[in-house]
Amino acid sequence: MSMTDRSHITLTDREQPVLLAWPTPGNPGGFVRFEKATDWRDFVEGFGINTRIPDIVRTKFARAQTLYMLGWVDFSVVKAGELAALIALELAVMDRYGGRISKGKRNFATLLKYMVDSDGLTDAQIPMVTRCGGTAVGQLTGEARPTLAERRNTLAHGDLFEGLPTGGLLELVRDLINFAYRDYIAEAASLGALPTSAGQA
Repeated sequence: MSMTDRSHITLTDREQPVLLAWPTPGNPGGFVRFEKATDWRDFVEGFGINTRIPDIVRTKFARAQTLYMLGWVDFSVVKAGELAALIALELAVMDRYGGRISKGKRNFATLLKYMVDSDGLTDAQIPMVTRCGGTAVGQLTGEARPTLAERRNTLAHGDLFEGLPTGGLLELVRDLINFAYRDYIAEAASLGALPTSAGQA
């Protein structure tokens, strides 16, 4: 069974709905409410990264989606999903930009900043931001705190299950990975490479 396939995970409706901080159209500080397990499943599955991206990155991101999905059963597991998502993002930016930064300066924070300073990432190129408003690039450059790198460090070295989920994190990571691989995706498509499975954003 593929790591990106979560059909074997059985979710049942719960007595209390799940209320999750998440950007909504026109409201970057919005909330979404889930009454049914199928609604939660559809929500999580909707954040798959482009299927032409290398399998190793897709597999790590799929693990994040799996953990988010299990958050329906135990909401604290969503925080583990956040760490998994950020690990997938770190692998992606290391793959795409690591060779362009000297080894002594290469870390997650500098790779994220490189996306903005050298690869031209702007808020206008982040679908979540264009859909909901607000800004996200400051979380890469250090102009907004905590940065994504700081969030990763806190999750990795602190209490993984402490605190509430960060609204929109899985969606933002999806958008950033797709951006980092945009040229790779275009080249693969021009060579006739077909998507490997369902789940493309």
